[in-house]
Amino acid sequence: MPDCLPGAADTLGAMTRIVAGTVGGRTIAVPPQGTRPTSDRVREAIFSRLEHLDVLDGGRVLDLYAGSGALGLEAASRGAADVVLVESARRAADVARRNVATLGLGGVVRVVGDTAERFAAQAAGAPGSRPYDLVFLDPPYDLAEGVLGGVLADLAAPGVLAEGAVVVVERSTRSGEPAWPRGLAAFSRKDYGETAVHYAEPVGSSGPADGA
Repeated sequence: MPDCLPGAADTLGAMTRIVAGTVGGRTIAVPPQGTRPTSDRVREAIFSRLEHLDVLDGGRVLDLYAGSGALGLEAASRGAADVVLVESARRAADVARRNVATLGLGGVVRVVGDTAERFAAQAAGAPGSRPYDLVFLDPPYDLAEGVLGGVLADLAAPGVLAEGAVVVVERSTRSGEPAWPRGLAAFSRKDYGETAVHYAEPVGSSGPADGA
């Protein structure tokens, strides 16, 4: 078990690991309930694709519905310069903060305790000085498609995503294609057992789509 704050044991569940990069092989904690961590196999496949698309090194990354932060932490390990983890559940956000500290990534990764829906809406209303190069969305499988569609629409607002950005959505294979809003275009889907990983990019981007 990684270093824990007093009383932290009640908030920790199973362990997973960072697959590769500067902290590759290090373990991180997973909240005991309420989250669905991306498996090592699926995470490795996602990041192999993202490295091929060249959106990691020096990139700005947003991890919505972050849970333990595994996706965003993997991005930081593989060269992302700025990573924001957004998680609304207090216990899960605490675990994510603990993982950031344990891995020594506090200079790159920050955790925001908020809903993905509110964070995305605020980003759409007041884009930051630097747009995001990569966005992960790994919501609960039972999240309503309309809610997910609203978050995607906010991400597609002007100034939120960089040219050539990639949006990665993880859903159940039974959920079907996300309702992509105007401004985002899907360019790939890969299935791994029960998990479907969808990739999209800003419309009009000279982006990274590789046609696979």
